[in-house]
Amino acid sequence: MAGGVNRKISAASARAHTRRNRQNSSFQLPAGILKKVFAVLFVGSLAWAYQAIQPPPPKTCGSPDGPSVTAPRIKLRDGRHLAYKEYGVSKDEAKYKIVYSHGFDSCRHDAIVATTLSPEIIEDLGVYVVSFDRPGYGESDPDPQRTPKSIALDIEELADQLRLGSKFYVIGFSMGGEVIWTCLKYIPHRLAGATLLAPVVNYWWPGFPANLSKEAYYEQLTQDQWTLRVAHYVPWLTYWWNTQKWFPASSVAAHSTDILSRQDKELMPKLAHRQNYVTQVKQQGEYESLHRDLMVGFGTWEFDPMDMENPIPNNEGSVHLWHGDEDGFVPVTLQRYIAQRLPWIHYHELTGAGHMFPYADGMCDTIIKLLLTGEK
Repeated sequence: MAGGVNRKISAASARAHTRRNRQNSSFQLPAGILKKVFAVLFVGSLAWAYQAIQPPPPKTCGSPDGPSVTAPRIKLRDGRHLAYKEYGVSKDEAKYKIVYSHGFDSCRHDAIVATTLSPEIIEDLGVYVVSFDRPGYGESDPDPQRTPKSIALDIEELADQLRLGSKFYVIGFSMGGEVIWTCLKYIPHRLAGATLLAPVVNYWWPGFPANLSKEAYYEQLTQDQWTLRVAHYVPWLTYWWNTQKWFPASSVAAHSTDILSRQDKELMPKLAHRQNYVTQVKQQGEYESLHRDLMVGFGTWEFDPMDMENPIPNNEGSVHLWHGDEDGFVPVTLQRYIAQRLPWIHYHELTGAGHMFPYADGMCDTIIKLLLTGEK
């Protein structure tokens, strides 16, 4: 019988041997590969984030992939086109000529002062109204360089090309009312008078007392507070904020009824006609219409309306501001301060009225007569 060596292996040695075998047989990544993987993931995340905040190019009216041009338009100084719509008597026969600026998420068809004005007022006074699509809305070309000043110059050029004369009236509603401040600043020599209807205010105008603007700001829904913060402080995130799905963005853009007053809800049936053209409002894209409105309206302005002197002195015209004391869109407290700070403003506060008060029966007759003739 052949002899052999009888070796005894301890339990500890056996375990160590097993561990070495497992380590030797496990998969080993090449040196530095993890760093490269993380670098690729990081770059990929940055690329995704960059794409997420970049708005798509607008579908400009008249372009190969854009909507058709159906409205009359003028060509502006920089090559852009501005679409418009005329109401009332012929401008050649008109005694009073008005340029109307529509509100947020609206267009030239939303000319409240023209569509609700009684035929008797139009004919008896000889009223002509031209409403235009603000840049990026309806059929007006987007203006990526838009500023508070540029929109006032657009209005002046529209009036010149339509030959409205050396002076004309301006009326604006809501976000369009905010535009009227820029007309008072930059083209006062062209104005026969002006009316601001429930005008949006910029909470960051320096002339507002900090405690007052802060209090008014926090009267908004939380989602609207954040929407305006983004538009003011990080405007390059405006597109992302208003298209992301994690948090609610603008309640106004979402057509929420939570901010409507009792009167607003009663007046909503009067807006049913908007269904005939609502698809035209944002047909070129939301970024150059809604989002640009937010960035310009709530951005840092190059002037403060609270510092303005009377832009139409010597009783050559008047400036009126109308606001409802139950407006859920724009706090009435800031309008009261404006009226106190600027005594040349004729302030009219409506008890029980909300943001949509111009749609109330007979309201625009009163507004127009007061602006044009001084008759109450």
